[in-house]
Amino acid sequence: MITIGTFDGVHTGHRQILDQLKEEARRIEGETVIISFYPHPRKIVGKGENIQLLNTQEEKTELLSQCGIDHLIVVPFTREFAEQPAEAYITDFLVDKIQPHTIIIGYDHRFGKNREGDYRMLEKFAVACGYRVKEISEKLLHEIAVSSTRIRKALLNGEVAIANELLGYSYFFEGTVVHGNKLGRTLGYPTANIEPGNPEKLIPGNGIYAVETVIKGTRFKGMMSIGIRPTIGASPRVIEVNIFNFEQDIYGASIRVYVKYFLRPEEKYNSLEELKDQLAKDKEESLKRL
Repeated sequence: MITIGTFDGVHTGHRQILDQLKEEARRIEGETVIISFYPHPRKIVGKGENIQLLNTQEEKTELLSQCGIDHLIVVPFTREFAEQPAEAYITDFLVDKIQPHTIIIGYDHRFGKNREGDYRMLEKFAVACGYRVKEISEKLLHEIAVSSTRIRKALLNGEVAIANELLGYSYFFEGTVVHGNKLGRTLGYPTANIEPGNPEKLIPGNGIYAVETVIKGTRFKGMMSIGIRPTIGASPRVIEVNIFNFEQDIYGASIRVYVKYFLRPEEKYNSLEELKDQLAKDKEESLKRL
């Protein structure tokens, strides 16, 4: 029982497809298989646009596993793969390598050279190749496309509540703790400066957030600043997390940040003392929200 797609975000819309896939698999006592591609097909056949993804490949694998999917097949997406004839995509790839009982696919799914393959072609080959085809409705596909776009815009605009509701979980990203200028420590709010692990991963818009972090398997509450630090003279964009009740040296460690609430936009203050007063208020508000 297979379906095909990028499933970026593995959000609530995607989960409707996954539920359908699991229900069909239960009916025939079969297994669920998702076929995805890496790198993102738009990087190979697109116009070179900057792609901001809601999930890295590792995060997507984790989320799909949590959804109860049996198998994820990640196909290396190359120019050669993209340019194979549509008929070869069906017979040499789907049938010979995957051997599907049923393919659940969108009415607008396109594949093969010049995107010549479509749902009708899959139907045409179904009997001879021994599989069934089931359609994902236009309405659901539209909802999924709208949701993915809305999630990205919401995260960039600080609308965390909207993004997390559409995702069905708290948005998260991972990175490595690197050295900063140690200003937070002098203010009494030491921060972990985070360098994101994947340049394609979408980072929320500038502002102050209430967050939870996971370090070496342990979860901590905290607050995060994303921005250019205008109070000390604008700098390159940085991600800084003040982890509450935490004093360990974690330089070089991997950290996961769950973005829970947007608190306020980034602002410029007249003095470091004024900034310190605001940080106290941010911490209080973060604890209240969390």
